[in-house]
Order: sequence, then structure tokens, then C-alpha cells
Amino acid sequence: MATQQPGIPQNSNSLVKYATPVLVSTSGKRLKDTKKKDGKGATGGNKGQDANTEDILNSILPPREYTLDKQQLWIQSVLSTPATKAEVLTLQEELDKRLQQRQARETGICPIREELYAQCFDELIRQITINCSERGLLLVRVRDEIRMTIQAYQTLYESSIAFGMRKALQAEQRKTQMMNEIKQLEAQVKDLEGNVESLQQQIEDIEESEKQRQEAEEKKHKSDVELFKRANQKFKEDLEKTLSGPKK
Repeated sequence: MATQQPGIPQNSNSLVKYATPVLVSTSGKRLKDTKKKDGKGATGGNKGQDANTEDILNSILPPREYTLDKQQLWIQSVLSTPATKAEVLTLQEELDKRLQQRQARETGICPIREELYAQCFDELIRQITINCSERGLLLVRVRDEIRMTIQAYQTLYESSIAFGMRKALQAEQRKTQMMNEIKQLEAQVKDLEGNVESLQQQIEDIEESEKQRQEAEEKKHKSDVELFKRANQKFKEDLEKTLSGPKK
């Protein structure tokens, strides 16, 4: 008869139903020849089939191990008793109850909802495997394929997040560089604008000076022209007087 330890949890808050824990070792290590005595030396088709079903269940849902007081090793296998319709309905109610208690999100990515549905699916696989091991093994293939697909999507999601973070950091660094370049260019523009104003002022000064010089030269030129005109007129008058001379 299996020894039961009251301190070991029966279900450990899992939707998968487990059998009563069994003490397999008091030295803290699992014995190599430790097996359930119920299947040892059994004769008949039903007992052999039950043992085969238990082996399949243990391969699908490995037994849980507990170590108490660093010496006692307990093993808890999944329950191999067929489930009734009432137990299936209870499983559904328990799933809805835990989803509400743990405040799982109804949409989007939710680790809590994923964990509870995975436990529920494992419990359904356990129930179906007891009735038909082939169907249970096929469901295990479906479960593993779904998990691999989800893991692939999760890896892709994480890599996309990392890629997005790298691009965001690169964009931030590029933004900082561009801001520094903008500041440098603005400083250069300010200096060039100052040079433009200085050169514009020099141009205006030169134009004003050149205008004054031209006016002075024009005034001097007019004065010289008037002077030459008067001198020419005087020479003309003197020449006429000389040419007309006294008449004989």
C-alpha cells in the first residue's frame, strides 16, 4: 500500500488531476528498481492494458517529484482513472473560475490565460488517453506542434522587439548628431549673416564715397569747363581785335 504524506499538495493548483503521492525513497535519491507494485506480476489483458496506459500517461505528463526533509523523495503521477461527464463540466467551471480569480485578460497576450488553457488541454489529453491511447498521443503531437509554433512566434516577436529597440537607439543617436549639426550650421549661418551685414555696410560706405567723389569730380569738371569757356571766349575776342586791327 502506498504511503501518503499529508504535507504534499494533491493538485498544486493545477487543472491536471494527479494521484496520491507515493514515497519512493528515504535517502533523497530515486531507486532504480522503484515501480508501482500494482502492475508487478499482473496477469490478464485489462491489467496489462492499464499498465501500458499508465506508462503512456507518464511519458505524456511526467510525474512530479517532491523532496521533504532532504531525505524523503515522493513521486506524484497523473491520475489514471477515467473521467466522467460531471468531471468534464467541473473542469470547465474550474477553468472559468481560475481565469476570473487570477484576472486573466480576455484578449491579447496573457501568460496567465495561456498557462491555464495549457493545463486544461493537458487534463483533456489525460482523460482522452485513458479511453484511447492512440487518440491521446495524436493530441500530444498537436499540442507540441502548437507550442513550437507559439515559441517560434514568441522568438520572432522578441527579435522584432530587439530590432525595433536597436533602430530606435540608432534613430536617437542620429537625432542627437543631427541636432548638433543643426546647431553648428545655425552658428555658421549667424556668422555668415554677420559677415553679410558687415560687407553690406562696406558696400554702402563705398557707394556713398564713390557718389561724393563723382559729384566732386563733376563739379570740378563743370568749373574747369566754364573756366576754359571764358578763357576761350577771351582768346576769341583778343584774336578778333588783333585781326580787325586799325584800318588804313
